[in-house]
Amino acid sequence: MKKAGILLFAAAASAVFYTSCKKKEYTADSPLNLPSTPFDYAGQVLPNHFLTDAGGPLPTSVTGIDNTPSGNAITNDGATLGRVLFYDRNLSINRRVACANCHRGEFAFSDTAKLSKGHSGGNTRRHSMSLINARYYQRGRFFWDERAATLENQVLMPFQDAVEMGMTLDQVVDRVKEQPFYASLFQKAFGSQEVSSDKISKALAQFVRSIVSYQSKYDAGRAQVNNPGAPFPNFTQEENQGKALFLQPPAAGGAGCFGCHTTEAFVNSNPGPLNNGLDLSTTADQGALETFVGQPRFAGAFKTPSLRNIELSGPYMHDGRFKTLDQVIEHYNSGVQAHPNLAAPLKDANGNPIRLNLTQAQKSALLAFLKTLTDRSVESNPMWSNPFIK
Repeated sequence: MKKAGILLFAAAASAVFYTSCKKKEYTADSPLNLPSTPFDYAGQVLPNHFLTDAGGPLPTSVTGIDNTPSGNAITNDGATLGRVLFYDRNLSINRRVACANCHRGEFAFSDTAKLSKGHSGGNTRRHSMSLINARYYQRGRFFWDERAATLENQVLMPFQDAVEMGMTLDQVVDRVKEQPFYASLFQKAFGSQEVSSDKISKALAQFVRSIVSYQSKYDAGRAQVNNPGAPFPNFTQEENQGKALFLQPPAAGGAGCFGCHTTEAFVNSNPGPLNNGLDLSTTADQGALETFVGQPRFAGAFKTPSLRNIELSGPYMHDGRFKTLDQVIEHYNSGVQAHPNLAAPLKDANGNPIRLNLTQAQKSALLAFLKTLTDRSVESNPMWSNPFIK
């Protein structure tokens, strides 16, 4: 009996150990764990280089490109509510899928799968785009094809998608009302316990807009110089070489990346979706032409994401066709296709796709620079983490 008791104790201990190792797993019934004082979402202080333009042909400051509407400024309580909604698996038809399933913090709020899995195991049509720096996309439109006119519109669409979460907005509202903890969260965020899809939309948008990256190795170096073109003291020679290639246009011997990934947020400027020469012609996926019907310039064109934390957000492109950043670099080096709608920055003076002809050392340097944009604080900061995990 004594031996049996020891074995039972050991089995129980093993179960406890196994459970503790699985602490990142959670279900629709997991308890909510929020701080007594909300995190400071509204008071984030951006470094000076984010707010001061360095001069030159392209902007570096994010001033003027924030898409936050006047009626939905980030508040601490609003973003807290948004955080809970973002991670709540109850808000899918089978209570197994949350927004966070396809936008995971450790992967730059993207997904490592080419196509994400919905509530019944079906695949999403396109790769999950990173949510980092979403607030600094000046056009304020969302999804690869920009079909959502605002972030407030976008955050409600996955709930209603038949593949992703399979709900109606009325069902989402009812599911929120089921959970007793939401009453006080809505009260704090909006001054009323009333639940509505509009409030859900606003809270989720506040949370997503709060996810800003500004603590990478790049930022530590940028803070020490007057403009991004100067050598960074904390960079290796290879990283500085890669930065120069990134910033300089092809005509000056560079790779021209900064033309489409501009400002300190490394986001696209105002032109909107672009065709980056992935294919010779547009076939199954028309891209933004599906949104902007009758405007040929959007054929095969897709929204340009921020490059912040790009090292963590693979696979790459709207269809996840490239597994690695090396493959992405090689595409722009030698693989851009002569699509009729190819973006102007990718064409030479004769209208042909640019061939950069980078050496292996240059490609390695460009990769090294892109990795300096990795900001692990986005993953580790508890304000953006799952509140259902203790």
